[in-house]
Amino acid sequence: MRHPPRSGLLVVGAAVALVGTAIAPVVTASGATPACTVDYSVTSQWDTGFQGAVKITNNMAALSGWSLTFDFAGGQKVSQGWNAKWSQSATTVTAVNESWNGSLGSGASVSAGFLASWSGSNAVPTTFKLNGTTCNVDTEPSPTPTDPPPTTGTAPKLHVSGNKIVDADGTPRRLLGVNRSGGEFMCVQGYGIFDGPVDDASVKAIADWKANTVRIPLNEECWLGLSNIKPEYAGANYISAVKDLVAKVEAHGMTPLVELHWNYGQYTGNSAGCSDVHATCQKPMPDAQYSPAFWSSVASTFKDDQAVAFDLFNEPYPDRATSTTAQAWACWKDGGTCPGIGYEVAGMQDLVDAVRGTGARNLILAGGLAYSNDLSQWLTYKPSDATGNLAAAFHTYNFNTCASESCWNSTLAPVAAQVPLVAGEIGENTCSHGFIDTAMKWFDDRGLSYLGWTWNTWDCSSGPSLISSYDGTPTSYGVGLRDHLRALNG
Repeated sequence: MRHPPRSGLLVVGAAVALVGTAIAPVVTASGATPACTVDYSVTSQWDTGFQGAVKITNNMAALSGWSLTFDFAGGQKVSQGWNAKWSQSATTVTAVNESWNGSLGSGASVSAGFLASWSGSNAVPTTFKLNGTTCNVDTEPSPTPTDPPPTTGTAPKLHVSGNKIVDADGTPRRLLGVNRSGGEFMCVQGYGIFDGPVDDASVKAIADWKANTVRIPLNEECWLGLSNIKPEYAGANYISAVKDLVAKVEAHGMTPLVELHWNYGQYTGNSAGCSDVHATCQKPMPDAQYSPAFWSSVASTFKDDQAVAFDLFNEPYPDRATSTTAQAWACWKDGGTCPGIGYEVAGMQDLVDAVRGTGARNLILAGGLAYSNDLSQWLTYKPSDATGNLAAAFHTYNFNTCASESCWNSTLAPVAAQVPLVAGEIGENTCSHGFIDTAMKWFDDRGLSYLGWTWNTWDCSSGPSLISSYDGTPTSYGVGLRDHLRALNG
């Protein structure tokens, strides 16, 4: 949904448990200002890898270029990174500034992050050097996420079989449920991590509607912990909160569908949602700078849990920027330098490759053009996936171009005949449910999946909001979805 950034919202954020990472400081003379300081943290860790972050503060004379070096001592190996050019020789890691962040004034800071593998131990480096000068290591504890609560529910492991999504036993599983918006905008606006509560009671309220899937929109800058986000809502804190919500969803037997909603990259062309380079609105396509790293990290985090599904990108609209449909679909699949888009694009193939490169076999969804409302050439440009676990995503609202049964018959039915099709967002801006009633019947008749937008207590006259309270009290629009799900699954 192309919802506007929402500010001034009441925040009842998820409780996030933090554990301090012991960091050995490099000692300087008492009272002396260190030449530089490095804050090193492990943002997320899994069985064979981790996500790390460094924040460098320069207290020397202003620098026009910088290089940070440190040594690993636990079998770690950097695989990729962002906000710096990362390399490793033996145990020595080097991060060199990018062309756009080389200037580092006296007292200024810069942050960068990386993904790495580890074996044996994941010991914290003890010595960091900025342009050859030894830095202090910040003795403030760096937060790392705790393990999520144990999963006690029956959320099934999912994979594709023909044009169906099935569980481990081969039983078809339709994804039917709701979107839980908030994780895409609250953090970047500085208000929290989620909009409203995400405690067990609020998740149970979703399950009580007989939903079996919850789509969870995310923000790549918040997940990666980029420096423009408040630390309490970014990096380790954000990842921990997302993992905790995913675990709660699974504990109630529902499928968590995590998706990239807002991303980095400046776009000011046709239908631009904002002029900001940061992830504060819907952009036409994922960015090559951060989106592959985002998906590498997300996939690594959840690759051992095939009950979690991945939706690669909320609502692509390169068709609004390019002059031809062929250019738009080529941009959608392969990315690169796309006409009308001022940043380097990561195509759907890039993101599939980023996920599969981690060894993750989770179900992947990819939405088409026109804000995921156009699947007319999805089969022609379908990304390659060696696992075969790829489905098409579709969004439909009463105000979309493809919002009629005739359009669904001509453009969706051929896709659904070959691959699973999931309507990741359905809704209407009428505060009623006549349109979604028609849509749900069309999808029901074909055994397809759909998720209502959105499980948030907004005014349904300004956007499709399913509830007026997080105890599950429906709006007049939400009544239609609630009663339908209960009739199907009650």
